[in-house]
Amino acid sequence: MKAIELEKAYNPKEFEDRIYSEWVEKGYFKPYSDGDNPVRALREAKNINYTVVIPPPNVTGVLHMGHGLNNTLQDVVVRYHRMKGDNTLWIPGTDHAGIATQNVVERALKKEGKGRNDLGREKFIERTWEVTHEHHDTIVRQQKKLGNSVDWSRERFTYDEGLSKAVRDVFVTLYERGLMYKGQYLVNWCPRCGTALADDEVDHIDTQGAMYHIYYDFADGSGRIEVATTRPETFFGDTAVAVNPDDERYKNLVGKKVVLPLINKEIPIIADSYVDKEFGTGMVKITPAHDPNDWEVGKRHNLEIINLLNPDGTLNDNVPEKYRGMKCEQARKLVIEDLTEAGFFKNEEKMTHSVGHCYRCKTVVEPYLSYQWFVRMKPLAEKALKAWQDGDIVFYPRKWENTYRHWMENIRDWCVSRQIWWGHRIPAWYCECGETIVSREDPKCCPKCGADASKLRQDSDVLDTWFSSWLWPFSTLGWPENTADLQKFYPTTALVTAYDIIFFWVSRMIMAGLEFTGKSPFHDIYIHGLVRDKQGRKMSKSLGNGIDPLEIIEQYGSDALKFTLSFLCAQGQDVLIDNKTFEMGSKFCNKVWNASRYILGNLEGRNLIPVSDGELTELDKWIYAELDTCCRTERDALEGYRYNDAASAVYEFFWYKFCDWYVEATKLSFRNGDEHEKDRQVSVLLNILEESLRLLHPFIPFVTEEIYSKLPLAEIVGNRKAAGEQKILADELYSDMLTTAPFPRVRDERRDEKVMSRFNVLQELIRNVRGLRNECGIDPAFKVNIAIHVVPGSDAEVCREKVDMIKLLAGLSNVEFVGEKPSSSIGTVGTGFEAFILLDDSIDKETLRKHFEKDLMKAQSDAQRTEAKLGGKFVEHAPAEVVQAERDKLEETKRRIEKLSSYIKEL
Repeated sequence: MKAIELEKAYNPKEFEDRIYSEWVEKGYFKPYSDGDNPVRALREAKNINYTVVIPPPNVTGVLHMGHGLNNTLQDVVVRYHRMKGDNTLWIPGTDHAGIATQNVVERALKKEGKGRNDLGREKFIERTWEVTHEHHDTIVRQQKKLGNSVDWSRERFTYDEGLSKAVRDVFVTLYERGLMYKGQYLVNWCPRCGTALADDEVDHIDTQGAMYHIYYDFADGSGRIEVATTRPETFFGDTAVAVNPDDERYKNLVGKKVVLPLINKEIPIIADSYVDKEFGTGMVKITPAHDPNDWEVGKRHNLEIINLLNPDGTLNDNVPEKYRGMKCEQARKLVIEDLTEAGFFKNEEKMTHSVGHCYRCKTVVEPYLSYQWFVRMKPLAEKALKAWQDGDIVFYPRKWENTYRHWMENIRDWCVSRQIWWGHRIPAWYCECGETIVSREDPKCCPKCGADASKLRQDSDVLDTWFSSWLWPFSTLGWPENTADLQKFYPTTALVTAYDIIFFWVSRMIMAGLEFTGKSPFHDIYIHGLVRDKQGRKMSKSLGNGIDPLEIIEQYGSDALKFTLSFLCAQGQDVLIDNKTFEMGSKFCNKVWNASRYILGNLEGRNLIPVSDGELTELDKWIYAELDTCCRTERDALEGYRYNDAASAVYEFFWYKFCDWYVEATKLSFRNGDEHEKDRQVSVLLNILEESLRLLHPFIPFVTEEIYSKLPLAEIVGNRKAAGEQKILADELYSDMLTTAPFPRVRDERRDEKVMSRFNVLQELIRNVRGLRNECGIDPAFKVNIAIHVVPGSDAEVCREKVDMIKLLAGLSNVEFVGEKPSSSIGTVGTGFEAFILLDDSIDKETLRKHFEKDLMKAQSDAQRTEAKLGGKFVEHAPAEVVQAERDKLEETKRRIEKLSSYIKEL
């Protein structure tokens, strides 16, 4: 047959887009149960579904490297399970991202000198849809560039018609079950976004501030007390001063009145166990409307609640006129000046304290009193906690179970209403008669007084964006309708997501799934780390350390990005990268390309023939055994979401075992074999290459698909069938495209421990000889002579049988076998053997002696420095493990000195 030509240089731009389009057009990303494909009957016979829903990216911009990692990890396991034969579905989609998307539109309007109120609600939402469609299209293009094997025919959006229906149904159902309520509560308020935030939407950041000490006079003129606060501008809303009931210092003060300075308002001193008598003065000002803890104290003591803030974060009419309309920081300075002038300010202490900031716009969050809608979370959390305890959900790695448990056991009610325009409108209407109507359909009249729809006012708030995404695993499958997809693919199998949204999303999805379907929405929860720069910093625009995945794909190709991220993704660890990191994945793809190019290029004039198990050489059996080891490791690792272990296994097998050892060793067959042996060898090489491509495909799908398309598959599989009994050879089944080809099976019959042990020794010998040559500074191109002493009966006897292979791979001129160490030689010891480089006339002994003497002087100098270091104060002050490392280094240097000295003596 003719040689099959691959392009000389690996160029992913030549084929990645073309291949992706073909995958989509042929419907290969759809579940096998959806339609015809070459291996449908075999897949359906297994009747195992593997379903994943993508964590939907926000339609606020473009994908970043965190999305690149998350999408890559999903794609790897989805491709693996598809090839394994599971009925696989990966559902794509995007999130409308309420506050975040509205912020994007409002920033654009600001540049035009406008605000949302200038447009009005309807026009503003139209403008937001335009931005949404634009960003959605960009995100889809990026996901296709990444190679995501998602079923695009099932793409969803959290604001589409079906999901909006699900959201409304859930809201009304919760209301009917007494789990949704509206009340006046202290919430986290973002003055910039003009909306309430849930507790987990607040980022607590260490901020420089101060503790301000203020005097309050007793109302009876008998003296004064001292209180301390970080927010002196809020004292206008104080309605009590609290002390601990067990604090002997203040027991006689409980019930007395003090006067608020500047406004001369009397408030009581109360006793409450919330107060820590050891902290500060043991006296705490209570401002129920502006501190969560004070709010609870106020409820216990029925205190007056005075809100001091306007929605934009400025002080309102409940403060003296001179402070009205000021932002809190501005008012704080003026209040301190006025208190000082009036003699009520003692001092301030600089401090660092944790201050809440909006997770979207980073504005300081204010505790704010308002009417909001809440979900009662405790009943939902109890079910979700039990699901974990019963093993219905499993975290990978397991350490995240403690985080989940703590969150469930300490959960608070969820504030779900948002004072913005973009999002699912709350399905509640208010009648002038005072009736509140919560309904799945827009009401036509008031059920209480009969007023028509024109007299009803719908709640102007929208729902938290997480309220739609907590339904994602089942709403994307058609719930609340009992669709065929819902019946077949729910519960889903796995969730792959980052640890920073366990609270926002993961726990809530579990609660929603159990409450509305009676089942956990997924079984496996793989929590991966974050992508950070090489210094361990989170990637951000402000630091300028972000990496655009599309730029990496443009430079190196999608496969290089996918393989690098998988290789570096160890469970429980963040991924530290820079642009150069992706060279590793690129080099590996190059290796796969070049090795395949070499094998296919050797087909010229060859005939592919059936090769039975009995015709395999010991070298062939060894590589098949290593192939099986790789297959076992990869399968086991991917089943447990240990991506780096799986990627390392295929890397180690293909680069080192297959290319560096097996392919190199087969050159003897092409050099010395007859025509039949050459045909036999190239046939085996193609068999192993084809199966290797299937092992590699989940990690580098594009390059493996391109190479697979060039293989003479019909002949390869035909010869497998013709070879007869198939104990070792690969499966006969194949597909016209690699993405649906069967993943290699574990084959016990391939494991020949004796062959593996013998070849391990052979590799050890060759590595040791190569190392010894390198240590001697002998040019790799120069062929030396060696002698080998073999322990009789050991696995090292293989060396006598593989002399040509040893000479080829170790770069030798001659190999002889001896009973003892030859004179004038330097040696290395291994398992069952000693190998010696002969210092005969072929070696330039003077040059070699100078090389050793130079290395010896350096080693002696290193040893002296380390000894001096260990003899000084370093041992007293350095950590024990650092000191031990220096001692180990010294011992290693001494061994090298001894070895080099012996080499010089031999010369």
